[in-house]
Amino acid sequence: MPLLRFNHYLLGKILASHFHANYFSSVALSLFSATNSVFSASYSTANLRDQTESKCSNFRNINDDLGKVGPGFQESLCFSASVSDGAEEEEGEEGEGSSDDDESLEFITSFHGKNDKQTQSIARVEIGDSEFRHPVVREVCRLITLSSAWNPNFEGRLRHLLRSLKPPLVCAVLRSQADERVALNFFYWADRQWRYSHHPVVYYTMLDVLSKTKLCQGARRVLRLMTRRGIECPPEAFGYVMVSYSRAGKLRNALRVLTLMQKAGVEPSLSICNTTIYVLVKGGKLEKALKFLERMQVTGIKPDIVTYNSLIKGYCDLNRIEDALELIAGLPSKGCPPDKVSYYTVMGFLCKEKKIEEVKCLMEKMVWNSNLIPDQVTYNTLIHMLSKHGHADDALAFLKEAQDKGFHIDKVGYSAIVHSFCQKGRMDEAKSLVIDMYSRGCNPDVVTYTAIVDGFCRLGRIDEAKKILQQMYKHGCKPNTVSYTALLNGLCHSGKSLEAREMINVSEEHWWTPNAITYGAVMHGLRREGKLSEACDLTREMVEKGFFPTPVEINLLIQSLCQNQKVVEAKKYLEECLNKGCAINVVNFTTVIHGFCQIGDMEAALSVLDDMYLSGKHPDAVTYTALFDALGKKGRLDEAAELIVKMLSKGLDPTPVTYRSVIHRYSQWGRVDDMLNLLEKMLKRQPFRTVYNQVIEKLCDFGNLEEAEKLLGKVLRTASKVDANTCHVLMESYLKKGVAISAYKVACRMFRRNLTPDLKLCEKVSKKLVLDGKLVEADNLMLRFVERGIQQK
Repeated sequence: MPLLRFNHYLLGKILASHFHANYFSSVALSLFSATNSVFSASYSTANLRDQTESKCSNFRNINDDLGKVGPGFQESLCFSASVSDGAEEEEGEEGEGSSDDDESLEFITSFHGKNDKQTQSIARVEIGDSEFRHPVVREVCRLITLSSAWNPNFEGRLRHLLRSLKPPLVCAVLRSQADERVALNFFYWADRQWRYSHHPVVYYTMLDVLSKTKLCQGARRVLRLMTRRGIECPPEAFGYVMVSYSRAGKLRNALRVLTLMQKAGVEPSLSICNTTIYVLVKGGKLEKALKFLERMQVTGIKPDIVTYNSLIKGYCDLNRIEDALELIAGLPSKGCPPDKVSYYTVMGFLCKEKKIEEVKCLMEKMVWNSNLIPDQVTYNTLIHMLSKHGHADDALAFLKEAQDKGFHIDKVGYSAIVHSFCQKGRMDEAKSLVIDMYSRGCNPDVVTYTAIVDGFCRLGRIDEAKKILQQMYKHGCKPNTVSYTALLNGLCHSGKSLEAREMINVSEEHWWTPNAITYGAVMHGLRREGKLSEACDLTREMVEKGFFPTPVEINLLIQSLCQNQKVVEAKKYLEECLNKGCAINVVNFTTVIHGFCQIGDMEAALSVLDDMYLSGKHPDAVTYTALFDALGKKGRLDEAAELIVKMLSKGLDPTPVTYRSVIHRYSQWGRVDDMLNLLEKMLKRQPFRTVYNQVIEKLCDFGNLEEAEKLLGKVLRTASKVDANTCHVLMESYLKKGVAISAYKVACRMFRRNLTPDLKLCEKVSKKLVLDGKLVEADNLMLRFVERGIQQK
């Protein structure tokens, strides 16, 4: 494939979701997904494509240490369901003061116009439906889904099938995985097999798959493997890694890829330059993107319309519409006339802001300035964008305008508006639009009906939602999993979770199959209604079907069990999830530990801590704090202190809650010296300015005023408002004890530090001093206020 053709392919893939490229088919696919995927993680109607990306990205990223990949595929697949909750470890931190454009500008400056020789195009195989439907591909995908019940026979069969797979079929397997982490682990496993080696096209396919995710470390590992295997790494391969870093929000790391490319001696192309500009724009660095464009032109790389469309998108993101329009107007003079994507990008922003008149004006400019005639794709795009941002009425107006001009708006455009009406609960308008569809011979499909079902469920009108499902059958439109999931979610929010559970039991009779979202919706419904044992049973059934709950879902159920004093059941449930290969993280363990601490069973809590280490999960500061507080409550301060020291030795920073817990428990038992020793160790690790303020106030709460006054000097070093409040607490404590002279001394120390005590409080101190016969001190105290020009009211 010629390099220029691949460049356009790559940038098209990168920018499609942002610039509405691939016009009508993109709108159709996006809209079909938007309405068909009724539930996101919060079980609301959402874009199916966005839902899938969110689901994959919300799973924590894969561990990319080459040495940690085990020899068996079972380990890889199980790992995909039990990744850590933390973000991926990075080679370097992204500092605030770092110059992001140093990497990119130095890279392009060092090029000096060496792009006379075109780099060889990437070997790429188009994957068609025949490859995806190939029996071997389907069998391999089936074996991969059985990872929870893996055994050596499965792996042997998979190894046998792998050797008979041609490169296009391996690519089809990778692209067939809904979870990109599973695809990556299959890639790693296959790479380790004897008498098998990946074809270069498989590496490029894997990078392409990862570029659509936040698995940036995985993408970089694949790039490293290509280098080790002696496979050519063209600029586009580096571009995939850059985009993945960009999706993960790691701009500086994305730009570092250019340095790697430079060290590898790979000459840049227009494609990688466009990718760099896209990454800079997405990272909010428009000015640096403009500088990079200037350097491109100096080195002889001529920008194309994709380059300028990225910059137009950057202007729109910063609400600089005038600059975007000025750039469009100047494109013809640059020898690169704008295309419809250029205009659609600005229109998208205007639609979001509901500036309909400006959209119409821009459509006229398309015709007069660029000779681009608005067509059916234009109207479909506008309808889709307006509906996406909740402007259903304006979208409907454009739909009617398109019909008046003779354009045919299909069910995709109608479904977008129906979906927008349903999102706002305007069911009458939605139903009226469906009737209009029938009158125009445009029969609604399952996407349209599902949006209406979900709309009724949102309003709690479950009976009407059920009637819609029945009408679907009458009109020859079979409800799918998303349709039933919408209904089940509505039942759960209406307190009818058991009915929803029964619908799952009989799903096979109605020819539909529950998915992970279906199970999650019903599980949370049962949990909210307090039917915890049924929720746990449903989770077990969910895992048996190959659907793994997320750590968040698991934690919500564990929390509910602990709140109902069923901590032992919570621990058992956690162990089951862990053994089944679910994604368990430190938060799940900490919740169980906290549950045992709440009921006072410290031995069980410490036992769970040991289980964490055995499971390869490392406790965090929250875990240690919960254990310290529970041990401190029982007076086991020596054991509790050991935990804090252990936490510090592991490089964990104490949180404000940790400080408060240490201060409270030591003050409670009157062990001030031990508390101060431990606090000094903590402060060396993580400074906390108000720590001594809290110590003094807590000692006052427990009546230990002597020790509190000893620490007053540490507080009065900064003389802030917080310090003044602490002094007031100490003074009030002395007054309650009837020791007015000590409160007077605290006030004097405040005056010496140029802090003015509270006048009303000092009046109380003065009156008490008078009653105690301390007339000189009483007069002296009030005289200090007069000297500062503060008089009694």
